[in-house]
Amino acid sequence: MAEPGLEVALAARTPIPLDLSFRVAPGELLALVGPSGAGKSTALRCVAGLHRAERGRVRCAGECWFDSEGGRNLPPHRRAAGLVFQDYALFPHMTAAQNLMAAMGHLPPGARAGRARELLARVHLAGLEDRRPAELSGGQQQRVAVARALARDPAVLLLDEPFSAVDRATRRRLQSELAGLRRSLSIPILLVTHDLDEALALADRMVLLHRGRALQEAPPFEMLARPASAEVARLLDLRNLFRARVEAHDAAAGLTRLRWGERLLEAAHAPHLAPGEEVDWLAPGAAVVLHRRGRPSVGERENPVEGRVVEMLPLGDEAQVTLDVADPDGHTLRFSLPLHAARRNGLAPGACCTVSLLREAIHAMPRRAA
Repeated sequence: MAEPGLEVALAARTPIPLDLSFRVAPGELLALVGPSGAGKSTALRCVAGLHRAERGRVRCAGECWFDSEGGRNLPPHRRAAGLVFQDYALFPHMTAAQNLMAAMGHLPPGARAGRARELLARVHLAGLEDRRPAELSGGQQQRVAVARALARDPAVLLLDEPFSAVDRATRRRLQSELAGLRRSLSIPILLVTHDLDEALALADRMVLLHRGRALQEAPPFEMLARPASAEVARLLDLRNLFRARVEAHDAAAGLTRLRWGERLLEAAHAPHLAPGEEVDWLAPGAAVVLHRRGRPSVGERENPVEGRVVEMLPLGDEAQVTLDVADPDGHTLRFSLPLHAARRNGLAPGACCTVSLLREAIHAMPRRAA
């Protein structure tokens, strides 16, 4: 039986390399994330039929849209895809309602105006049906674009950097509205974004792309906590990435010991790593616990590390602290804490302090050739 969701497998060498495959279930939102030029928008355009990959297939709702081996490649207008561009792409001479009605060729003419009003109300634009794009704010134009994509009664919703052209406050509002709207949609949603916070807020799963290749696919918070490699961690802009060697495993205690320079660390159990193997390891900022002056805590017994403050940067009510921890490769350790706590504990450039690295949050990864 054919899968009801979206199935994609794409490969190409030129002009933009592609080597990825993914599935999106009905009602699920998958985010494609990665740096500029990673191939995110190209992959989405392949699904929409606006770009043809050298090889691969695209199936949606049980229908084959593209199959390079079978010689099938449906044009965009025959693919039941609702597409939202970052620049809205609304018809400037049409009203909001007319923009939606232009996408309703599948409905009888007499049913289109009512459906347009219904969809515009659904995206909080009731009463603005007769306004042209120039009479709407950027956020309102983007709501019209989303409503127009839904006006096709699509089998998949494709969002290409949909909120990048609006200010930060409007972007957060639109993201919240999309999160509410998607709960009523039973179709797969594919989101292309360079904004990791957007993926965290909206996506059930995300695929990290780099140079057209999928490096990892996982729920967003899982990928942040357990990246597949140092390359993934760097692309996600994760800090506190170091090298070590596996010393031993203790299955009974549920831990793996790592030799980090002259230090011996306890990390989350990683039995797939061989003793003696060189690994990359990550300590998320939330895993760094400052030893407080005169008020020791239970967590301070785990992996104590002494360091010297290189920088303390106040960011509103928080302080971002960078420590020199005598890493063999010269890397520093960064973490954040409330600004008042940093000051109360005497943190300032040149000051010495001790932190603990919480064992269960330390994530070790096999080293991979560049």
